[in-house]
Amino acid sequence: MSKKMIRVLVAVLVIGGAFAALLATTLRDDAQYFKHVDEVMPHASTWYNKTLQLHGFVVADSIQRRPNTLDYRFKIKNGESEVLANYTGVVPDTFKDGAEVVLKGRLSAAGFQVEPNGVTAKCPSKYSPAGGA
Repeated sequence: MSKKMIRVLVAVLVIGGAFAALLATTLRDDAQYFKHVDEVMPHASTWYNKTLQLHGFVVADSIQRRPNTLDYRFKIKNGESEVLANYTGVVPDTFKDGAEVVLKGRLSAAGFQVEPNGVTAKCPSKYSPAGGA
């Protein structure tokens, strides 16, 4: 191999290694994974007191708010499993019956305690096909 080829190879390896290290450290800190309600609830006790993000859908007519407070109780469901969630704080505008949500908090025997700012509600798609299409 010529000196030029060795230099190119070394440069590619150094740049590629730096890019891979940057990508790995960036993704590791910001990657957020969630578990579905039906993955967690059949074995709920193994998840007690562990911080996790829980994905599901708000059960119809389950949202309760204590008067003059920001205390919410509601159920989320996925598949056949559901869990009672407790949250204190402002909820997103898209939080309503049937909304797809991801909650960040801790599971206990009393239900899922959502941490502050731990409710993320997905916006319904405005590109859903019309009824007759």
